[in-house]
Amino acid sequence: MERSKLAERRERRRERREQPVLTPMRQPRHRLPVYELVDAEAIERIHQKALTILAEIGIAFLDAEAQTILRDHGAEVDGDIVRFDPALVESYLARAPAQFTQLARNPENNVVIGGDYLCFAPVYGPPYVLDRARGRRSATLADFQNFVKLAYLTPYLHHSGGTVVEPTDLPPSTRHLDMVFSHIKYSDKAFMGSVTAAENAADSVAMAEIVFGAERIRTQPALLSLINVSSPRRLDDRMLGAIKVYARARQALIITPFILSGAMSPVSLAGTLAQLHAEAMAGIVFTQMVEPGAPVVYGSFQTNVDLQSGSPVFGSPESQLALFVSAQLARRLNLPFRSGGMFTSAKIPDAQAGYESIMVMLPTLLARVNFVLHAAGWLEGGLTSGYEKFVLDCEFLGMMHKFLEGIDLSDEAFALDSIREVAPGGHHLGTEYTRQHFRTAFYRSELMDYGTAEQWNALGAKDAYHRAHEKVQQLLAAYEPPPLDPAIEEALEDFMARRKAELKP
Repeated sequence: MERSKLAERRERRRERREQPVLTPMRQPRHRLPVYELVDAEAIERIHQKALTILAEIGIAFLDAEAQTILRDHGAEVDGDIVRFDPALVESYLARAPAQFTQLARNPENNVVIGGDYLCFAPVYGPPYVLDRARGRRSATLADFQNFVKLAYLTPYLHHSGGTVVEPTDLPPSTRHLDMVFSHIKYSDKAFMGSVTAAENAADSVAMAEIVFGAERIRTQPALLSLINVSSPRRLDDRMLGAIKVYARARQALIITPFILSGAMSPVSLAGTLAQLHAEAMAGIVFTQMVEPGAPVVYGSFQTNVDLQSGSPVFGSPESQLALFVSAQLARRLNLPFRSGGMFTSAKIPDAQAGYESIMVMLPTLLARVNFVLHAAGWLEGGLTSGYEKFVLDCEFLGMMHKFLEGIDLSDEAFALDSIREVAPGGHHLGTEYTRQHFRTAFYRSELMDYGTAEQWNALGAKDAYHRAHEKVQQLLAAYEPPPLDPAIEEALEDFMARRKAELKP
């Protein structure tokens, strides 16, 4: 009898969850105290060491036009190596905006990047996907579209992201067109452009112009794109080509050194931070030389290698120390900051995945990161996008939304009338105050199990992996696309057909 009642209640809950109700996105703001790991003197010391790297050691810029731009703006160019006078660096850093707004197809989903705003975006770049039913496999366009849909459906991701998976069933020369189109068609949140070639960046800009209008995106960016420095101390022709295209179109860029300490930087955190800071500043300065005032984000992607195996280690204590200090360095430059994510080396969404992911995300919040790429779905050191990991991560992001609200200390929140109403030894479960707030007082996860062991067994003894798999299926079955102007969709399809014909091998 008990099992039957539990099953009935479970079925009613399942039916309610499967209703295609889209909760509006709400971009949170950092209301908690910012944790600063080191003092201002230490930050200045790191900054000066980074300036020394730029002035004396230099950064390789592997692009002839970029070298000309740098030379024309006062940098010292010696072959591929470029050195920067400290005063020149400070002058160009000051031209970048401290905060900007990225347009979304739905204006309600515009996102602010910088200040005390926080923006969560999904995993970026994996060539593989994993789900509980089919296991690990190469990613396809269908998988890409599924992850865009999942990101659209959750209120806890504020951005559609970029290469949420690499659709390996499409030709490399044209797949960027289908990826950008999928972000536009299956979501109305802000999205990222392609950076794999300057031509792909130009295609991304052209598609954004079709959706938003060319003039409009010159005043507010519609694209935010990821530029990785090839650490140590190297910007290649692909990244520099993308920088030039996006900066000239006044689209936003995230300049991110990609560092595995011990392999791509010294094993010491001090040396790593000085190198990372120098590389980020070099990319930001170049962006401002191309287009003064172009929106840019100071990025940090740092972890360490296991010196015994050579494998990357995600969730290490050293990487979190570096995250805190990198955030302070970004604030030293008065720039938006990108870092963090739900990183793990785990192959499935198990206990290792949970521990490592939270090890990164708590410092991410406490350090006041503005843009968090890889906030949902990351597995296997970034090689795999996990369906179940994606929805489990979003549950945690919901908890973090609640955490960031802090404590309400209004007169109404003190609930003195409710306290007067309940006699000593009584309870508050039936008070008017509880009835008014019981749905919103506490964050309640849909995927975590809060019942007794007996109830859990009666309902099938399903673990979080199993429950998350069911949730993915429910979400994708309930998905309904946001409206898209047919004329815009037709214009995008015409553009894509023309470009695919031009790019055909």
